Amino acid sequence: MKMPKHPVFTMLFFTGVMVLAILIMQPLQILHYHEKIAVLFPKGIIALKQRNLLFIIQVLMLLIIIPVYILTFIFSWIYRADNPKGKYDPDLVDNKIAEYIWWGVPCLMVLIVSILIGIKTYELDPFKAIESKKKEMTIQVVALQWKWLFIYPEEKIASVNFLQFPVDTPIRFEITADAPMNSFWIPSLGGQIYAMPKMKTVLNLIANEAGDFRGSSANISGDGFAGMTFIARASSEDQYHQWVSSTKTSKNLDLKEYNKLSAPSKNNPVEMYQLKDETLFEQIINKYMHPPKKE
Repeated sequence: MKMPKHPVFTMLFFTGVMVLAILIMQPLQILHYHEKIAVLFPKGIIALKQRNLLFIIQVLMLLIIIPVYILTFIFSWIYRADNPKGKYDPDLVDNKIAEYIWWGVPCLMVLIVSILIGIKTYELDPFKAIESKKKEMTIQVVALQWKWLFIYPEEKIASVNFLQFPVDTPIRFEITADAPMNSFWIPSLGGQIYAMPKMKTVLNLIANEAGDFRGSSANISGDGFAGMTFIARASSEDQYHQWVSSTKTSKNLDLKEYNKLSAPSKNNPVEMYQLKDETLFEQIINKYMHPPKKE
């Protein structure tokens, strides 16, 4: 087989074409599948800020990666074997300017990213309440095997694998688990947070657009993990109150009914309940606590 006259040029050319094709295909794929990539197309201000932070970090990394790729092509071409003008300098490794560049630039980038992440960590603290003119709503979340229980303490209702709330209303999720550790996640509205037995954690989110958003478990938890999904519906105030009113004829949820509900089950349908025990969430958390010692 006849070898090309300039094998290095041929290799660099086809490598460059492949890299360019990948760079073009990625945004096209994102646009085509945008409905399935909720993280990149957020529907709430918290998810939007998290997405923007991701983009900023990627841009900063590209400021390093792109020059490295360009220099790789340049050095491969200049110092190819058949180029007599490519001078070999064995002492370049001790060049102070070069040392400052390849150590200083990465260190500066790490410092910038660290400061940015530190600021955003406090700004996007999941425990931090969201400022809004509307009153905050509390929804208590219990991760079960393999389903989600949502308790509305103010409305005195509960639902399985479905929750609804008004648009532009801050939601304070109080989260626990009555099963192995899990993770609560609504990608369109914000990042995930873990749900664990014996403890309560908090996640503040808000939906700035109406719609049905997919929620799921982000932590593998056994046989029924794949079916542990739910719908988070952001609607108008009127539609929300209509939904609340429609649950008035649902069956009652007390501790006895909850014990039946908490049994492991897969691919559970949506269910609605009237909450008859207002302390149910606290009882779920406290059931794992040791009883007080008798004096």
